[in-house]
Amino acid sequence: MSDENEMINNDIFVPEIPLPDDNAMEHDIIDDECDTAFKFCFCGLGQAGNRICESFYKLGYRRVCAINTNKQDLASIQIPEENKFVMDIGEGGAGKDPTKGEKAITTYYEDVYDLMRRSFGRKFDRILILSGLGGGTGTGTISKVIDIAHDIAQSFKLEQQGSETIVGALVSLPQNGEGKRVNSNAISTLNNLIGLVCGDKRSLSPLILVDNDRISKLYPGLTVSQFWNVANQSITSLFHLFNNIATKDSDITTFDRADLNDILKSGLVTFGATPLSKWDSPTDISYAIRDNLKRNILVSDVDLLTAETAACIVVGHPDVFNEVPQDNLNHGFEMLSRIMKGEKGVVHRGIYKGNVKDKKGNPSMVVYTMIGELGKPEQRMQEMGNIANIDIKQNQGRLGRIKK
Repeated sequence: MSDENEMINNDIFVPEIPLPDDNAMEHDIIDDECDTAFKFCFCGLGQAGNRICESFYKLGYRRVCAINTNKQDLASIQIPEENKFVMDIGEGGAGKDPTKGEKAITTYYEDVYDLMRRSFGRKFDRILILSGLGGGTGTGTISKVIDIAHDIAQSFKLEQQGSETIVGALVSLPQNGEGKRVNSNAISTLNNLIGLVCGDKRSLSPLILVDNDRISKLYPGLTVSQFWNVANQSITSLFHLFNNIATKDSDITTFDRADLNDILKSGLVTFGATPLSKWDSPTDISYAIRDNLKRNILVSDVDLLTAETAACIVVGHPDVFNEVPQDNLNHGFEMLSRIMKGEKGVVHRGIYKGNVKDKKGNPSMVVYTMIGELGKPEQRMQEMGNIANIDIKQNQGRLGRIKK
């Protein structure tokens, strides 16, 4: 036998084994269909969280998933079916009982982990958990889903235990008319979340509060079918504006990715937006910003005196910027710093040209604010406590405080 034949006979037999594509890893990268400074992942819990998740999807975000215990509620959410998961508890949903939601997430923990990991892919910057407070599914599952988000972030080495967190939450407070049980559930869960943003080693940030009772007062004429769309679009559109504008250069003053990150890591956060009707004097701008903070659509009662970081973005028509003095805008920025009253306070500024017009079609200007490092809404929580027959002051030690 020749040496060549001996070599062939000694070769290892290789059966036909299906091998992965060399580029298989690329399928783990999910791209948004919108320009953003940060690649966010969104996980919606329960009916309220699912709706907010859907609203982000409609803006072009693609790293999304929605979880519910009610198949009917989840069926109407317009995101890809493979990004939905029903935790079947055999009762048609958790109702207003958080213990059912908690039991469900314990049972389906690994399924939810797989859903989130598959829906988010491997390349992202931050995870935001979306939920209503007061119901059964969202309220009962949010703590464990936050843990899952940390597990996923750490598995991809995007977060290390004890390091700066990339996991945040956007939660909605119930309307007063939803009753004792719902408000009691909301207070308990809210305080648990506030505990996660306490101190220097916060494990949750940002924590964004949406007050549905506040929205109903700001938009009293909304019909039943309009209410949730307006509420969800308000917060998601404002959130996206900051995430999008941080990618844009300005020939005046630029708000960049580092500025946005400074606020995203600052604990309790709120937003606002106010159109300007006049800008002839410095006080016109400063009044608009004060009005902005009073009328912000997320939560009305937060302690601005604790705020240490903020963003103030002015978007105006080019014709307006040809008229308004720079000093007028500076006065508005300085006024925001005075409201914050913190020696460490920083106001990140942005001035951008855009095709901004008022309702009559005239060139106009809009001021957007984003405030971080806020104290918790004591007055609003006491209001919820009164409905739930809970004395917030008496339970202060149990409920905890945001530390400075």
